[in-house]
Amino acid sequence: MLRKLFPHPYLTLLLVITWMFLVNQLTLGSLVFALILGIIIPIITAPYWPDRPILRNPIAIIGYVLIVMYDIVKSNFIVAGIVLLKPNSQLQPAWVTVPLDLHSPEAITVLAGTITMTPGTVTADMSGDGRALLVHCLHAPNPDEVRDDIKTRYEARLMRIFE
Repeated sequence: MLRKLFPHPYLTLLLVITWMFLVNQLTLGSLVFALILGIIIPIITAPYWPDRPILRNPIAIIGYVLIVMYDIVKSNFIVAGIVLLKPNSQLQPAWVTVPLDLHSPEAITVLAGTITMTPGTVTADMSGDGRALLVHCLHAPNPDEVRDDIKTRYEARLMRIFE
């Protein structure tokens, strides 16, 4: 019964929290409406998610989000410094191939999105077999270091969450 009512419990929780942040007031009406949305939307979209991702370690998501937020803020300052202070002749843009140990499509999507959200890098392509991402870096004097950083900082954490 609970599985039918809550086919995606984490999505329900995320929708309720998001709605409460959007309305920016804690009232009974807002909470009830958030719960209605949090129940109805996952039920309606459940047929489109036949292979629901399994989160092996949901608590690790908090740590992952905090690290990504920190990296986004830090990268904003670094990119601002590059744009404002570094002459074009000293820029060293690079294409970096990041081989993937992840297998879950959802985990790969989160990794690609994380790379793109971090200023100075963008995920440009994925290999045909889904085993590597092509990443463009605004300034990467050492492309191997960028690849290793992505694998240890993001991919390893996503493996603990999804696989």
